[in-house]
Amino acid sequence: MSGAYVLGADPGLTELRHADHLLHALAGELRLPRTAYGCTHLVAGERPRIAVSLALAGATDAAAAWRWLTARGHAVAGLPGGTRHGPGEAAAAAARAAAEHASRSVGRAVLYPGADALTGTMTVGELLGASAIEQVVLLGAPHGPPWEARMVTRGHVRPQWLDGRLVLAVIPAAAETLIPFEAPAPTPCCTGR
Repeated sequence: MSGAYVLGADPGLTELRHADHLLHALAGELRLPRTAYGCTHLVAGERPRIAVSLALAGATDAAAAWRWLTARGHAVAGLPGGTRHGPGEAAAAAARAAAEHASRSVGRAVLYPGADALTGTMTVGELLGASAIEQVVLLGAPHGPPWEARMVTRGHVRPQWLDGRLVLAVIPAAAETLIPFEAPAPTPCCTGR
């Protein structure tokens, strides 16, 4: 379960690392339970940006997160109920992020049960057993990696919702290991052009 209360927020951010930081700051300041989920969502349009979503089990945590986000001037939308706060376009983006998360169809997970345990090198089986990640897919391969395959997490594991499941995409790395497809500090495309 990803939470009975889902909030979406449009903080107007344009970089994933800033959205990740916002989710970690919110979770830390509010001392959210480790069962909370926090995701990023791409917002297309004239002003591309990144929205975030949170799924929380309790109404108290959801209300605290709502207050935290609105106090910082972010547009917010909540489920159940569909309550919105903020300018129309931003509130609509927040509502879309909340709906995507609630349906478990879209979202790049930053906060999820077991995320903190995914450090160093571990097997695929250990990664699946220690976290809410339900499946590991090896890009370009017809089948997922074996459970005993070694995974170097680099302390940065960002699965995505896909068909109701939290799925981590991985690629081959040195010494017959795997690494998450998303790099911790990606090099910007077309730098200097």
